[in-house]
Amino acid sequence: MSKPLILVTNDDGIVAPGIKALVNVAKLFGEVFVVAPDKPQSGKGHGITISDPIRLRKVSVFEGIESYECSGTPVDCVKLGKTVLLKDRTIDICLSGINHGSNSSINIIYSGTMSAAMEAHLEGIPSIGFSLLDYSFDADFSAAERYIAELLTLLLHKQKTKENYLLNVNIPALPYDQIKGFKLCRQADSRWIEEYVEATDPKGLKYYWLTGHFDNGDTVEGTDNYALENGYISIVPSQYDLTDYKRMKLFEYLEES
Repeated sequence: MSKPLILVTNDDGIVAPGIKALVNVAKLFGEVFVVAPDKPQSGKGHGITISDPIRLRKVSVFEGIESYECSGTPVDCVKLGKTVLLKDRTIDICLSGINHGSNSSINIIYSGTMSAAMEAHLEGIPSIGFSLLDYSFDADFSAAERYIAELLTLLLHKQKTKENYLLNVNIPALPYDQIKGFKLCRQADSRWIEEYVEATDPKGLKYYWLTGHFDNGDTVEGTDNYALENGYISIVPSQYDLTDYKRMKLFEYLEES
């Protein structure tokens, strides 16, 4: 049986420690092909490049792994990987990350890591975005690697039906033996409270720097934030359909007017 073809990408850049950790795990399960940004692209969301050329350059970042750095966004990386570099092949799964920092709750909307995974999902490729709750460049990914290997074992070898899924997986920054396991969750209804610091540049022109804090207003059991705060790895099955089905009936009168 041929090995699955695994597309790996991220938003922190191709030389980030997180993607190195993810590649180390992915190569245990199949043939790995990397397309990742040539520089950090955090917070790019589902942005794509339409007004500038996109450049791809083959690099030797991971020993024995065919890899390309891309001048575009994380979503561009997935699009070019599928449409150009692997156009004659079937990608079995896309893995994005490991992100330096959380992508739980509302962060999925802004995340380049999760948008890359979502783009692959849009293209019919089962996808997983991985994040570690540690923003440090020197974060310890050893526990994350072990749990990602356990999860991929379950998904690739024990999944009975072939589904096109999208999973948002967040991992606490804890030692392996302190993490309690996986917890299937819903996305918490929390948000960022933004503030902008105003300053003046040397030319006397005003500029603004985004800051603020995270308002974790939904910590009830069953949410990803609750799971993470209690030592579990949160797994949120996600989707790109933004239809608000619960409120469809509220606007049925519009068809009658």
